[in-house]
Amino acid sequence: DVAKEREIVVVGVLKGCFQFLADLVRHFAVAHTIDLVKATSYHGTTSTGRVTMETVGTSDWNDKHVVLVEDIVDTGNTLQSLVADARAKGAAGVTVCVLLSKRARREVADVQVDYVGFECPDEFVVGYGLDYKERYRALPFIGVLRPAAYSSSSS
Repeated sequence: DVAKEREIVVVGVLKGCFQFLADLVRHFAVAHTIDLVKATSYHGTTSTGRVTMETVGTSDWNDKHVVLVEDIVDTGNTLQSLVADARAKGAAGVTVCVLLSKRARREVADVQVDYVGFECPDEFVVGYGLDYKERYRALPFIGVLRPAAYSSSSS
C-alpha cells in the first residue's frame, strides 16, 4: 500500500482537472498534499504535439508518491511528459488517474494510465472543467461540443 510507505502528493493538471480533482480528493482516506501543474499542448481543438509545463505548487516530490490527476488523455503526449517530469523530480512512484480516456486519438500507445473514470468517444467534449477556448468549463455535466461551434473558426 503506497499510503503506508510514502508521503503522497496529488498533482492536478490545470485547468481542466479542477472540478474532478476537488471531487476526487474528498474521497481520499489518507493524508496527502496537493500541487498543481499547468500543462498545455492544444491550440483550439488540435494538439500541437509540443507540451509546455509550469509547476504551480511548492511541494518537493523527491521520494514521495505522486498521483497525477488529469481531466482527459487522448494523444498521450501531455501525460507522457508529466510522468517523465514527476520521475525526473525524484518521485518514488507515479500513479495516473484520468477522468476520461479517448483511445481513438492515442499516439503514445504505452502511456501510463492506472485509473480511468470513463472511456470517451472521439468527439470534442466540454464541461466539468473541460473547455473550448476557456468556455464551457463550468457546465455541471460533460457534453459533446457541436462541430459548428468550432469548425468556422481556426483550430
